[in-house]
Amino acid sequence: MRNLNFYGALALSTLSGCLWFLAVTPFDFSALAWIAAIPMFIAIERAGSFRRALFLGWWAGLIETAGGFYWLIDVMRRFADFPWVGAALVFLLFCATRAIIFLLFTAAVCAIRKRVQVPMALLGPLGMVSCELVVPQLFPCGQWISQAWNPLVIQVSELTGPFGVTALLMMINGAAYDLMVNVRAGRYPAIVSGVLLAAALIFGVVRMRQIDEVIAHAPHLKVGLVQPNFAYTIDGEFSRDEVLRQLTALQEQSRRLERAGAQVLVWSEGSFPIAVPRDFSADFSPDSLAMIRRGFAIPTIIGADMYDAAREDAFNSAILLDKNGKVAGRYDKVRLLAFGEYIPGIDAFPWLRKLLPAGAGRFTAGSGPGVISLQGPDDNVWQLGPVICYEDILPGFLRGVGQLHPNLLVNLTSDSWFGADTEPWEHMALAVFASVELRVSMVRAVNSGVSALIDPNGRVLQKTYADDPYRHPRAADGVVVTAPVVPGGHTVFVAVGNLFAYLCLAGTLGMLVIALRGRKPKAKP
Repeated sequence: MRNLNFYGALALSTLSGCLWFLAVTPFDFSALAWIAAIPMFIAIERAGSFRRALFLGWWAGLIETAGGFYWLIDVMRRFADFPWVGAALVFLLFCATRAIIFLLFTAAVCAIRKRVQVPMALLGPLGMVSCELVVPQLFPCGQWISQAWNPLVIQVSELTGPFGVTALLMMINGAAYDLMVNVRAGRYPAIVSGVLLAAALIFGVVRMRQIDEVIAHAPHLKVGLVQPNFAYTIDGEFSRDEVLRQLTALQEQSRRLERAGAQVLVWSEGSFPIAVPRDFSADFSPDSLAMIRRGFAIPTIIGADMYDAAREDAFNSAILLDKNGKVAGRYDKVRLLAFGEYIPGIDAFPWLRKLLPAGAGRFTAGSGPGVISLQGPDDNVWQLGPVICYEDILPGFLRGVGQLHPNLLVNLTSDSWFGADTEPWEHMALAVFASVELRVSMVRAVNSGVSALIDPNGRVLQKTYADDPYRHPRAADGVVVTAPVVPGGHTVFVAVGNLFAYLCLAGTLGMLVIALRGRKPKAKP
């Protein structure tokens, strides 16, 4: 093929990056993800040199990341007091680092196809899944997010985890590219790709019908999701008046939701404005201003900071108070957010604390996934799987929750730091995969939205809104959702985890070995 000049190839890589982020919420042009990689394929295969191809692939990833995570600049300026230039530089570093996924993908594609006749319809999915698997991310995300609102497409996550959706997307991109390059040679990969996509969609239709049948005969639980819309301080410190105001707002919404028929209440992450000790075993007495269940009597799950004074540990916890006000269960967040809830390397480099806002990095991780037993209506006992903040988007962690077979996932989150336009919707888009992977409903109580009910087929059945409480404060709110209660975790994904992704990695490495041991063919396919 004739090589492209640098600027033409750069334009094509930029186009791919733009198509990828436009496919994702809040833009939601999801169909673009099925063709987004084609311009990048053209650019890297007609780059003229391996080094230029690497840059072009990396550049496509940088543009894709910048379009999806642009809100980070505002977060750093508002809450870390970064100057605009400093925030932009850190953001650029973040984008450049995450774009390593695309750099490695490009390296694998160029190294293999230079020496071995492998259709892009095969190499594309294997290579991209492999790179998404091996490159660590601060905010885990992959090509799969673009299909979050397409339930038929994401049903394969029950078998493969979300990486299966990435594979489908890259397979179709690769098949289309193969046809563009050589219709005769590309028709067979295209036919196979079409058959595999059809099989995935048929699987989706069949499984959704089966799950809907299970849901129709399952008991249901009315859950009141309290969305307080609070503007929190970074250090977590409140005046006495502010504590009382927040607690009163939570209680008012709880009473309203109980009257609306809620059988259990969920408060968002960290919403209880008072840190409680580790030996906390029952609600505070009525004569205490800190009493939680004031004026309502149903079981309540609160998000609260807990402290262990003896060990100087703090925990981000979910606590269940039963109908008698006793603590019936507790879960401590395991996957803490780097640079927010804990600081990597802080023990080795304590001077780093001087560069960080007060209160950052003060939490201790919990011991592992857990379930909380809820005695529901008619004395039914159901297992709730609590996940806090972004634990609802981590496939490996969710597999551990699934092995405990929860009847309902309960997500407590605070996304108020990130604004209302993009990140809360991206978070929910990534969360829908958990319900499919475990085949269990999820309720999400989010401080400033989006609170929601996601069914075991990954459909968002009810949702609220996203609010920016720092710029557009709103009164506390809430919604009652009716969640089907089914035995979760009985899926292939829970049984084998990311086996599919590791098989893709093995396939990619195998082709690399073959390519590097072989010779360059006389003619490229």
